[in-house]
Amino acid sequence: MTFDRKLIRNGNGWALTINSTILEFLGVNPEINMIKYTLYNDMLVIKKSSKRVEIKK
Repeated sequence: MTFDRKLIRNGNGWALTINSTILEFLGVNPEINMIKYTLYNDMLVIKKSSKRVEIKK
C-alpha cells in the first residue's frame, strides 16, 4: 500500500496529516495512542507505539 500526501506548514516546521482510514488500519486512536516513527534508509516507518498519550489534569 502506498499513499501520496502533501505536507502542511506547522509553525517553523512541516506536518504530515494521517487520515482516519490509515489510523484504523494501524489500530491507532489519536486521543489515547501515540505513534512511533523510524527513519530506515530513505523511508519513514510509522507504527503504533506501546506508549499512551498523557492526559493533563
